[in-house]
Amino acid sequence: MPKQMDDKVCLITGGAGSLGLAAARLLIAEGAKVMLVDLNEAALSEAAADIGKASGGKTIAWCVADVTRSEPVKNCVAQTVNRWGKIDVLFSNAGNFGVVAPVTDYPEDVFDSVLAVHVKGAFLAAKHTLPQMNDGGSIIITSSIVGVKGDPGVCAYITAKHAQVGLMRVLAKEAAARNIRVNTLHPGPVENEFQLNVEKNLSAVLGRDATTFFNEIIPLKRHVRAEEVARSVLYLASDASSFTTGCRLMVDGGLSA
Repeated sequence: MPKQMDDKVCLITGGAGSLGLAAARLLIAEGAKVMLVDLNEAALSEAAADIGKASGGKTIAWCVADVTRSEPVKNCVAQTVNRWGKIDVLFSNAGNFGVVAPVTDYPEDVFDSVLAVHVKGAFLAAKHTLPQMNDGGSIIITSSIVGVKGDPGVCAYITAKHAQVGLMRVLAKEAAARNIRVNTLHPGPVENEFQLNVEKNLSAVLGRDATTFFNEIIPLKRHVRAEEVARSVLYLASDASSFTTGCRLMVDGGLSA
């Protein structure tokens, strides 16, 4: 029986993180070939070896790159195409958080770093992947619940996540002629190490446990699991979303409602 992603070629930035890995596992299970891109060579190698056991490594590969630098990103795209052919799906998922501080105290170098990874990183991934994409493909950018709202103390991350929505809207219009869909994904608080570190910082600002706080205000009363976010990635990557572009897909348990 055909699978949803049979013979599709996917490139995932932020590939060594929980969302990237969960997406890779699901996409490969549905027939895709996946290139993982990240800074952490050891994590990439370990993840690829684990995920690739069933196929003897034929469906997964990895490439080290700083997504804020053009040539390494371009090189990873080229490696993907050389290995499997043109790309069908770009999951632009690389991210960092920064710190929690008011705007007046926010370190400028941290602000620059957060915008570089999220915004320039997504820009460079799209810039270099689009010329090597098959028509009818899909670009998915991981934004966040804070890409549609604001909170104090998180100016860099929230600004970057809003900016990704603007980039998505431009790309959706530019790529439409080739039937390439472009959407942003907006998870709420995720049950992973990244979010745990965020919540440790926020707990001091809130004056209470941030994890408990989020679970109280999320209508579904819990954090989202990486595997649940991956199912939304699969929807946007597959033909199930054939007429969905320029969309902000919320995966937030109703937090933005």
